Amino acid sequence: MTKTILPGNSESYWLSTNDLPFFPKLNENIEVDVLIVGAGLTGITAAYLLSKSGKSVAVIEGSKILNGTTGFTTAKVTTQHGHVYQQLIDTFDVEKARLYYTAQNEALNFIEQTVSDLNIKCDYEKVPAYIYADTEKGVEIVRKEMDAYQKIGIGPASLTKETELPYEVKEALKLENQGQFHPVKFAKALVDFSIENGVHFFEETRAKDLNLENVVETVDGHKIKAKKILVCSHFPFNDENGLYFTRLESNRSYVVAAPADKKFPKGMYINVEQPTKSIRSTLGSDGRRYILLGGEGHVTGRNEGDTTANYEALAAFGREKFNFEQYNYRWSAQDLESLDKVPYIGAMTSSKPNVLVATGYRKWGMTNSIVAAKIMVDNVLSKENGFSEFFSPTRSKMKKEDITKFTKANASVAKEFVKGKTEKVDLQLEDLKEGTGDIVKVDGKKVGAYKDQDGKVYLVKPVCTHMGCDVAFNNAESSWDCPCHGSRFNYKGEVLEGPTFEPLEKLN
Repeated sequence: MTKTILPGNSESYWLSTNDLPFFPKLNENIEVDVLIVGAGLTGITAAYLLSKSGKSVAVIEGSKILNGTTGFTTAKVTTQHGHVYQQLIDTFDVEKARLYYTAQNEALNFIEQTVSDLNIKCDYEKVPAYIYADTEKGVEIVRKEMDAYQKIGIGPASLTKETELPYEVKEALKLENQGQFHPVKFAKALVDFSIENGVHFFEETRAKDLNLENVVETVDGHKIKAKKILVCSHFPFNDENGLYFTRLESNRSYVVAAPADKKFPKGMYINVEQPTKSIRSTLGSDGRRYILLGGEGHVTGRNEGDTTANYEALAAFGREKFNFEQYNYRWSAQDLESLDKVPYIGAMTSSKPNVLVATGYRKWGMTNSIVAAKIMVDNVLSKENGFSEFFSPTRSKMKKEDITKFTKANASVAKEFVKGKTEKVDLQLEDLKEGTGDIVKVDGKKVGAYKDQDGKVYLVKPVCTHMGCDVAFNNAESSWDCPCHGSRFNYKGEVLEGPTFEPLEKLN
């Protein structure tokens, strides 16, 4: 059998097909009414909503706008977040689960209405969403989720064995009137509107510290004073406020994309078993349809074996089910999950009411970003929001399920910390192949090494600058990933993902 061909480099379809504006780096101290930290969909939507309020607003981004999770999503605009509703009923109750659904549904309607109001050309399509089962155990999960839909009042929905997938499923739960779009085109339109209304954007401006006077200091030492600070940086840059690193789990997942046949499955699909397989199509700029296959996720920095195998598993699935022989794009994304599967949105801690945070979207960021932006903006404008208490990061004391997950998650972190410090290293620098990286032994010490295609070697101290865990090399993305709290660095040691803001130490 011919091996399926994957692209050599990781590249998001969304970012490769849209030219984004460039913004200056902040080079002075400023003062504004509202500072937004992070220019993904949450921060950009908040900026768009606040741009109509008459308040002075600045948005800072540690790298380039939309180059975080938003630019690497599968971009499903849906209230069907896997099989979450039965879990929410079990963890909370029917009323709380209904609150979650209502918030997501309002977010879906907001996106659809905004596309119409601003005439945004972002390939928005109304399609059904499906969760489906491949096994008898999966059928039980699907049917329980349908039961949750009926209790909450989610619909129109139905159980079916008929889908447009090119293979049979044992059972599927179909939810009508959902959406899919090009997230970067949508967000760019909000950026353009925000700029016209006076919002200032700054790139390559990474937040480092937050003091008691509501002043954010950047890595370069510039200070921004604000009455309200909205922390939309995916992982909170000031995660020690509220100990967010102990309450969030960081996961990576993978996507491959290939041109579809003339007949392609309409709708969005995700199975309920592990490993997850997510499927949707999009209309390419070349006029062709592309199928996006996602999944094969794992806790950041803790993959079994080479991460290239995760892409290869998705490619093999596409070859078997869709007859794909070659893929045009591949990319991966990072997502965070809270203890109870509900995002943390609102005041960071009870002692910091003017510092708001949004994080923990559990891979369903298109609608949760909107939910978060609206909750935070209502807080800024002193408006009531019926969802703020439910999503509050300081919500009621941890439940039994939360405590169990909290204990397991932090025990895993402790295990990874010890493992990294005690693991024996036998690999020598000369053993590294071109285009790969690993922990090697140099002069009797553990060193992080990457050898590029020309044989040039980059050495770093393989210790995360967040809390001192040993990092692991991710060959599929040429990055150093922290298995404790999800910080990521490129092969040179420069920061890609927080919570850290300091690069890895470079070695000679």
